[in-house]
Amino acid sequence: MIQFKESAAGVSFAVRVQPRARRTALAGVLDGAIKIALAAPPVDGKANEALIRFLAELLGVSRSAVEIVSGDTSRNKVVRISGVSIEQLQQRLEDSR
Repeated sequence: MIQFKESAAGVSFAVRVQPRARRTALAGVLDGAIKIALAAPPVDGKANEALIRFLAELLGVSRSAVEIVSGDTSRNKVVRISGVSIEQLQQRLEDSR
């Protein structure tokens, strides 16, 4: 189960990325984090940019609404989405599965 935290800045949740995957897609849930396969390599911030672009498109928000709060150089990250509630976020993730 994914744990979401809501604050005035937005909704935060854990993400586990798998860079250099065959294609960029949701890959399920792992230890309370959303697992995302990214086609981009983990070089020069390309995987982080791909993650932001993918989540923005998936959730229907602007790229500026998606922020990597922690884990810039790690596979385990915390991402914050501003301008949405937990319910909206859960619904958009369910619709995309």
